[in-house]
Amino acid sequence: MLNDFYDETEPIVKTEMFYGEKKHLIDKCLITFSIEIFNYLLTHFECEQIALIKACNGDVPIYCLEYKSERIAFYLSAVGSACASTFCGEVNWLTGATKFVMFGSCGSLDLEKTKGHFIIPTESYRGEGCSYYYAPAADYIEIKTADRLAEIFTEIGMPFVKGRNWTTDAMMRETIGLVTRRKEEGCISVEMELAGVQALCDFHGFTLYDFLEAGDVLSESGYETEGLHDANHSLNKLFIALEVALRI
Repeated sequence: MLNDFYDETEPIVKTEMFYGEKKHLIDKCLITFSIEIFNYLLTHFECEQIALIKACNGDVPIYCLEYKSERIAFYLSAVGSACASTFCGEVNWLTGATKFVMFGSCGSLDLEKTKGHFIIPTESYRGEGCSYYYAPAADYIEIKTADRLAEIFTEIGMPFVKGRNWTTDAMMRETIGLVTRRKEEGCISVEMELAGVQALCDFHGFTLYDFLEAGDVLSESGYETEGLHDANHSLNKLFIALEVALRI
């Protein structure tokens, strides 16, 4: 049966088979997708490597920094729902982190609403595969911390808009028909990780706070990429994420 992936029986492959006993080093962790933001953290903060995600195509270090007397972990995530979700689960095992602040770029589906604002997703369309292994099949998954994150953005004076998001596994298959359909359902943004990472966090009892910055713009009439680099690498998101981490 299509999407009949969710199963509550015991997993055969377990994280401890690769990493041994679970560690309890830290509580909060930033998930970034920008190499420029990642390198900025390494060069502008005193950072300590606390763990290592191991893979045959290259290991991924997990670091810790101190921000306003709070210890916060961070790492450079892979792009895409399946990889980002896997990394998040392994980081929990390796560090003990249960509160994750994830931030990155997205495509805007409604420029009028998103221009000049950060985006706080309230739900995400499950147009990927990973979430179906961690939650029963449904079109959308709720982003449970959206209201609290909106409160934090208000506290720190950052402009934001709340709305539905679309998570896709296939950027090159964001067709005219699918863009139209998602917009009709109220989606204002599209990206490639949120639904899967949220499903994994729900399954394991982690807390995920996610916000986005629109760079490219998708519409039935075309595709604009003028703001993509800034949305990917702007340092504004980093310092917002650090302030969010202090408040969760």
